[in-house]
Amino acid sequence: MGETILEKILSSHAGRRVRPGDIADLEIDARIARDFGGANVVKNLRDHGLSVADPERTFFTFDCNPTGSDQRYATNQQLCRVFARETGVRVYDIDRGIGTHLAIDEGLAWPGSTLVSTDSHANILGAIGAFGQGMGDVDVAHAFAHGRGWFRVPPTVKIVIRGTPSPAAGPKDLVLHLCRTLGASGLLGFAAEITGEAVDSLGLDGRITVASMATEMGGIIALFPPNAEVLDHCRAAAGREIEPVLADPDAEYARVLEIDVDGLPPLAARPGRPDDGVEVSAVAGTKIGSAFIGSCTNGRLSDLHAAAEILRGRKVAPGVVLKVVPSTDRIWRTLLADGTLAVLKEAGALVGNAGCAGCAAGQIGQNGPGEVTVSTGNRNYPGKQGRGEVYLVSPATAAASAAAGVITTPDAIPAEPVPFPAGKAGPGAPSAGGGPREREDRPTVLRGRVWVVDRDDIDTDMIYHNRHLAVTDPAEMGRYAFGNLEGFTDFAEKVRPGDIVVAGANFGCGSSRQQAVDCFRSLGVAAIVARSFGAIYERNAVNSGFPVVVADLLGEGLENGDEIEVDLAAGR
Repeated sequence: MGETILEKILSSHAGRRVRPGDIADLEIDARIARDFGGANVVKNLRDHGLSVADPERTFFTFDCNPTGSDQRYATNQQLCRVFARETGVRVYDIDRGIGTHLAIDEGLAWPGSTLVSTDSHANILGAIGAFGQGMGDVDVAHAFAHGRGWFRVPPTVKIVIRGTPSPAAGPKDLVLHLCRTLGASGLLGFAAEITGEAVDSLGLDGRITVASMATEMGGIIALFPPNAEVLDHCRAAAGREIEPVLADPDAEYARVLEIDVDGLPPLAARPGRPDDGVEVSAVAGTKIGSAFIGSCTNGRLSDLHAAAEILRGRKVAPGVVLKVVPSTDRIWRTLLADGTLAVLKEAGALVGNAGCAGCAAGQIGQNGPGEVTVSTGNRNYPGKQGRGEVYLVSPATAAASAAAGVITTPDAIPAEPVPFPAGKAGPGAPSAGGGPREREDRPTVLRGRVWVVDRDDIDTDMIYHNRHLAVTDPAEMGRYAFGNLEGFTDFAEKVRPGDIVVAGANFGCGSSRQQAVDCFRSLGVAAIVARSFGAIYERNAVNSGFPVVVADLLGEGLENGDEIEVDLAAGR
């Protein structure tokens, strides 16, 4: 009995023949931790006193937050950098792009190889006929330390694609059709081999698009037998001769599925489910607020070239935001050199650093409440790419919709973009809230326990750090008060309503953020007494009716917990 592609790859890395259902201990050719999981991988290694088995085959990729704009991501990235300097592990830093794409383009993986990553879409490697598997921090730490990992060998389903899609349909439409045909669990626990006339001539970029969404069908991996283009790409990336791994003619499959794509039109997956695909014509005319072109599914060169051709000579519709994120820096630079970035920028697109973008909260791509987005990503689960609604589409459909202001296809872009309805916030839009508040009678004599903060120049980042600036509910702000002030990081847990803060000069210097006042109000702090206040901070406090009193009490011998009285009317 012959072997499938996956069985051959796993057998060669287990040192024995494996069959579906076997538990196999496999050699891992490339081991990758990303910025969001890398810090925990390092922690696991250090907690257990483990070293790195082979630094030359071990990597960090910083693709979730390639701007380092989030303090937690920046901390994780720096921890991984330090670990890499100590161990010789290679870092593909924030300027490089998506780790799985780098693995393909930099020769870290090749047809027949194995790779693990803290990335649920590591199975993108199926596009080149390699085995990639997403794993948790503990598994990847084990692979870092031992160069091996255990796997349960899945059965393989053979999917034969019949027919030729319409000229308007691309690889994304093909995989959306697979998703709606098979469903969210249609490949659950299975690997797949994808063949047929519709994919035999599919280029590397298109294969990446299809392979990346095996996860959204519950699959372990979707493998393509490498064609000449893929082999040439991988040989150039690895700098050596590479032979493909192909299934035996008598390989045994769990089942064989034939899926007809003849005449397939452009599709869109409706919000909430990647498998809820319909023809774009069924949702055409839906008003959008933003469009996103990028992700590990559609951030390749051909994807962005296709979008640029549609946008050439056009503008993004008024009020619509178009966000574009190439998958790697090499692609970004190619787009710069061939003029594609100029076309996108002239159309009105925001082009970001290479990386994951919409799937990661730390980079452009997220949307807000009530916002309708067309996205070339692979997931549109509620909350995954923001708090609005996300339709999954191809790059061509996304670009056409951005220009039209509504969901549409390139052949149906209206002569004039569709505007937002005048005077309407739109469905699901957040309420501005409020109305005039009744006058509140407040005491003018305050008595409370003292918190003595014996220092000058306490800035607003010490009071309320910038990583919490997206918080808009004042009731939530209190928990972050003094969260970045050494010696007072537990202030929010211990403070009681009516307490009074006593500090030195220039309290509240720095940023203009109102939250640095509102966080104290949220906790019920009665007043702040300081030698002086930052000018903007003082205005913010006065406008909020929060008592800030200029007085020098630090020389009065006060200690934490002492009680004082502040008479606002008398100034005493």
